[in-house]
Amino acid sequence: MKTAQENALAIGKILEDSKADDVVVIDVSELNSWTDFFVIATVHSSAHTQGLYKQIKDYVSANEMEIHQTHSKSEHGENWNLIDIGPVVVHLMSQEARDFYELEKLWHNGKKIK
Repeated sequence: MKTAQENALAIGKILEDSKADDVVVIDVSELNSWTDFFVIATVHSSAHTQGLYKQIKDYVSANEMEIHQTHSKSEHGENWNLIDIGPVVVHLMSQEARDFYELEKLWHNGKKIK
């Protein structure tokens, strides 16, 4: 079984290979009690987001993990989609949402591992 860090890095690689931009993996395990890693990526459209979600879902299933919840912050889910996999939380964000929310700055005390 893979560690949370290995899973976070593998999901980051999937996102990069699928043309997501500025993929970042941040270790936030010392900063909160509800997750260990954030994977943040910029997406280009709702269709891109849907394709990435399917690939993440396939990875999660193949690695005996579970998606606990998903959330969208826009009417059609194109600005910010959050996928909670327990120890890994994936943020798929439009460039506009990423610039506005600046998650890397908000979690600047986390250790950037990618």
